[in-house]
Amino acid sequence: MLEDRGGTAQLAEGTPRWVVVAFAVLTAISLIGGGIAWSASRRASQNEQALGNEVQSLRQTIDLLGQRLEQAEESAAQARGELAVVTDRLKLTEAELNRARQQARQIREDYAKQLAQVETNVKGELATKADLKAVEALGGEVSGVRGELEATRQHLQMARGELGTLIARNSEEIEQLRRMGLRDYFEFTLEGKGSRQKFGDIVVELRGTNTKRNHFTVALYVDDLRLEKKNRSVNEPIYFYTRGTRAPLELVVNEVGKNRAVGYLSVPKGAPIRASGS
Repeated sequence: MLEDRGGTAQLAEGTPRWVVVAFAVLTAISLIGGGIAWSASRRASQNEQALGNEVQSLRQTIDLLGQRLEQAEESAAQARGELAVVTDRLKLTEAELNRARQQARQIREDYAKQLAQVETNVKGELATKADLKAVEALGGEVSGVRGELEATRQHLQMARGELGTLIARNSEEIEQLRRMGLRDYFEFTLEGKGSRQKFGDIVVELRGTNTKRNHFTVALYVDDLRLEKKNRSVNEPIYFYTRGTRAPLELVVNEVGKNRAVGYLSVPKGAPIRASGS
């Protein structure tokens, strides 16, 4: 034992100093390298976790943008559809307006022809009558015929709207139009601002009146749309359309008072509309 210890001491004493220093330096470098590697590994793990969070957040943002894009495309498609419907209705209204103008022009031409024929017939009869009393009687008859034709012409001009529909000015004329059987008529009385009358899927709401100017303002709820008609005159027809109807519906107010309106709704024959309570 003593001999072994002596041999080891001699070996240690015989080892060069630079070996010991080199060993110490290598040990320090190993420790420093291990620390740097551990720190780098930790930072890489943190960076990887942060990158994963950013990627997940970016994916959520992309999904949200995709949903918004789909909603925008749906809204745009709906807007295009509504625009197409409005365009078709405008084209239909323009065609019916031209047809109504042609009818009015034809009525004026027929009236002029009838008046000329009456005058020709009367002149012929006057030429064959020598008796003064007969001449006076024929003259009165001519005046009567002329007055009736003039009254008919004024009635046609005053009682027809732009689309050729007859406009009733009171309950008696509404009843006359009912007997003609061309359209259905529903009378209403709105008492108070905001009062409503429902006709099937159509709602008429009184928004205000101006008794001095005989004006009124109403709101129409048609096909999930709200149409406000401002400062309209008494006996002025308001035309509008609903889905599935090619002929126009017509709203007319015959009388206005303070927050009060009396009128009727005219619809094409056979339209699925009926009056209901306020």
